[in-house]
Amino acid sequence: MTTFAIIGAGRQLGEALARRFGREGFSLALISRSQQHVDELAADLAADGLTAKGYAANVRDTDALIAALDLAAQELGPIEVLSYNPLPQKEFLRPLLESTVYDIKSAVEFSVLGPVAAVHQVLQGMRVLGRGTILFVNGGSAVQPVQHFAGTSIAFAGETAYAEMLDQALRDTDIHVAQLIIPGGIIPGDEKKDPQVLAELLWKMHAERGEFRTYATELEVQPY
Repeated sequence: MTTFAIIGAGRQLGEALARRFGREGFSLALISRSQQHVDELAADLAADGLTAKGYAANVRDTDALIAALDLAAQELGPIEVLSYNPLPQKEFLRPLLESTVYDIKSAVEFSVLGPVAAVHQVLQGMRVLGRGTILFVNGGSAVQPVQHFAGTSIAFAGETAYAEMLDQALRDTDIHVAQLIIPGGIIPGDEKKDPQVLAELLWKMHAERGEFRTYATELEVQPY
């Protein structure tokens, strides 16, 4: 059995992803800041017959993130699919002129250094396995910077550049890289942005291995 590692395993998209990939036979490594929260989610998934375990790590603590991924691979099996989709913190959503260097630094740690650390940790295992998928989940500011959300606009741009370069570097291998853009954020009950709908879309991105970037909905024009 191989493992699907979800970085940012919350009760919306994270849980929906876990259930979707779990139905396909993956063991589930649930990574989030709170051990209690991921333990509760893992227990709910296990009650439904899925193999899941929670690991606590703050993505801004790259050593902790690397250790969590390493332990997950040891306990659950090699990581075949990695999804990086933690929910940005509120201070990353401040207007540009109100954002300090510390706000931007934190956002970059969250959305650039975290993904680099996570991917570097799992990549060799995917090469040994002979296959793999790396999924990045971002809001619209990843491709359309908005000065009202300075931290995410700057940091998501860096994450997008990294993901695009990773796609270029791995395109001729059996490791697929893809990015899902969710304009306006996740909306439970929405026809296109409900967590279960998005989880199904991410499953198809993994299984069908198509284009690098997919939009959940048409990109919204943001006021400047």
